[in-house]
Amino acid sequence: MRINPKSEIGTMEKLTVEEVSKSLKERFGESILSQSQEYDFPVFTIKKESLVAIVRFLYDDESFQFRYLTTMCGLHYPDAEQPFGMMVQLHSLVHNIRLRFKSFTTANDLQYDSLIPVFSAANWMEREAFDFYGIKFKGHPNLKRILNVEDMDYFPMRKEYPLEDASRSDKNDTMFGRLGNAEVKV
Repeated sequence: MRINPKSEIGTMEKLTVEEVSKSLKERFGESILSQSQEYDFPVFTIKKESLVAIVRFLYDDESFQFRYLTTMCGLHYPDAEQPFGMMVQLHSLVHNIRLRFKSFTTANDLQYDSLIPVFSAANWMEREAFDFYGIKFKGHPNLKRILNVEDMDYFPMRKEYPLEDASRSDKNDTMFGRLGNAEVKV
């Protein structure tokens, strides 16, 4: 809710996603590649170079007050032209509006600017994205693995490895509710 300055009584108006979207498009124009609705989330796909500027704008603007970083995580869609990305979710507790931002990049450009100057809570979330996807964050004060061992030489959440060892013959796939290397007779 926000106060309408044109009103004599000072009535409260509810901020809408459409108003936020219009403001973002006016200010960041070509940096916003698309907007969609996924379940109850407005989702903006943006250029990765503008992520920090957009988040900073939504945080600083008194009419929006997106001051809660709900989550951020790495993404990997191996068949896409830009297979790696980051997803950031913001919440304006004052207006009860949530927004999701996605930005994508190539394997040769796995570096984003850190969101820590805006949200200190981004620290561990960025470390997790580095730990699991190999995404680096420019300006991060302590970018190192957070959950896996330091000498691990791969990034386990990347979809570069088979889910199971196809050479195993000692397991029975029927125990997992699927047909596989064992004959099933009913």
